[in-house]
Amino acid sequence: MAHSDDTKDHWKPQLYQQEASFVPALTESIVSRLQPHLNSEVTLLDLGCGDGVLTRTLQSQCARVVGVDMSSAMIEAARINGCQDARVADGSNLRAAQVGDGEFDVVFSNAALHWMKRDPGQVVREVNRSLRPSGMFIGEMGGHLNVAAIHATLIDVVNRHGQDGEALSPWFFPTEQEYRTLLEQNGFQVQYIELVPRITALPGDVRGWLNTFAAPFVEGFDTLEEREKILDEVQEILRPVTQRPGGHSVMYTRLRFVAQKTSTA
Repeated sequence: MAHSDDTKDHWKPQLYQQEASFVPALTESIVSRLQPHLNSEVTLLDLGCGDGVLTRTLQSQCARVVGVDMSSAMIEAARINGCQDARVADGSNLRAAQVGDGEFDVVFSNAALHWMKRDPGQVVREVNRSLRPSGMFIGEMGGHLNVAAIHATLIDVVNRHGQDGEALSPWFFPTEQEYRTLLEQNGFQVQYIELVPRITALPGDVRGWLNTFAAPFVEGFDTLEEREKILDEVQEILRPVTQRPGGHSVMYTRLRFVAQKTSTA
């Protein structure tokens, strides 16, 4: 799902639907952890809802669902896709979207928290604030070594072109212990947390993936020609690793968790 700390909205809903349809599709595991907490009286906040494909399916199972995302383009797509209440907000400042204290029974997040790199602790504190006492925080995000080959290659190529690839990386990929500690330090009791590798087939080639997700690495370069050259280099380095007969695949590592609010952060 789309959610990034930088102020430039680099998300393109049509490209996302074309190249990243697997993001809302491959949610069976984390949704199975969410389902026991859903009923017709539950209020749910979908943090980093992206284009709302998954959010829309949750609406029929809850009393009220609110989707929030930093990307105004993706929020517009979510509204078009049938989300009844979709708002623009940074995960570290949900008050900007009029999210009240103790407003929700459940906060759910899929494939978004790793984009909230600037202050992950503040994001968790905002989730805590928005939950009622004993509310649930359930999510899946990129974990340690997620898309490691792509990530390392982007950092290296950007460095060789004169900018700081590590600083430009928009991603926060914690270990299981790192995120457990972050949750526990901010008012949550962790009921389940697991780091799970997942080989993910791409609908196209790795360039489609880069076009969809790697913009923050190259936006600081002055010309389109230079930005394209960097992504061309990354694509060529990755091709022997990602391409096999039948298509391209990427190694994802997913961090899944279920946590309950036990105190105010």
